[in-house]
Amino acid sequence: MKKISIVASALLLSATAFAQNTWTVDKAHSRLGYGITHLGISESEGNFKSYEAKITATKADFSDAVIEVTADVNSINTDNEMRDKHVKSADFLDAEKFGTLTFKSTSIKKASGKTFKVTGDLTLHGVTKPVTLDLTINGTTTNPMSKKEEVGVKVTGTFKRTDFGIGASMPAQMLSDEVVLKANGEFVKE
Repeated sequence: MKKISIVASALLLSATAFAQNTWTVDKAHSRLGYGITHLGISESEGNFKSYEAKITATKADFSDAVIEVTADVNSINTDNEMRDKHVKSADFLDAEKFGTLTFKSTSIKKASGKTFKVTGDLTLHGVTKPVTLDLTINGTTTNPMSKKEEVGVKVTGTFKRTDFGIGASMPAQMLSDEVVLKANGEFVKE
């Protein structure tokens, strides 16, 4: 009987050790945005007001994490109503036709310490292409208010807008081809 209890305990501990954890974005403490160079002299920035994001992982260091993001292109905000309408128009994102941006990671590789290279499929403007992003795990903590475990992350990376058919008639002297993705946030363990 003692042997069965030991085996059952070992199985329970190993199942707990390899359990998949899901972390969902805390939107009050997160931001999903981008930057693009205007006239070669300044960066115009924007962000998405409506988005969902989650991280799933079995390892405590997130070295096997899968990251998924969905954003409503119609929620783009550049702090300028006229520019928002232009960015959402057929000249650029064509939000009426292509209303959703998605990203799902396909691999993650540790770079050093708490930094990783995350490769995944970005779908934007009806085009899906692989992109590689830099991920930093800022750390985990227990929120003193909710008593839930949280992780802080920072994600950056670039892609070419013309690879996705965005603003094809806009010359690079006016608006850079390179778009910088910027995400900072907190994720709560479910």
